[in-house]
Amino acid sequence: MTQVVVPVRYPLTDHSRATLGRAIEIADEEAASLTVLHVTLYHNSRRTSRSELKRAVENAFEDLPDVRYVVRTGLLVEETILEEVAESRAEMVVIGRKQASRWRQMIRRVADDPDIEQFLQTELDAKIITV
Repeated sequence: MTQVVVPVRYPLTDHSRATLGRAIEIADEEAASLTVLHVTLYHNSRRTSRSELKRAVENAFEDLPDVRYVVRTGLLVEETILEEVAESRAEMVVIGRKQASRWRQMIRRVADDPDIEQFLQTELDAKIITV
């Protein structure tokens, strides 16, 4: 089954809702399972549980497809997202424009003028969809 990963902030922001809404549409169109991912930073004292994330998403959206909720803790959000995408062997990643620019900054440290979508596709073998 096709796997779609969508990283979101918790509590859900307007940007996260828009990105999540598009990810839900894609998962539905592709008959894919959806992983909703939230990354809590190690230095953040506020921990988010899977049940909190699930409740927030289910309150914001109805008729959800096959959804898996994951909360990971990491030092860098972008690297933690990459780890989840690689481990879940996702075929598609739906990210917001803000997330894409953060990844671009991270990759710029090792490459000049990076094409973020091309880099992620090469590294992850996944289709990147920016919302």
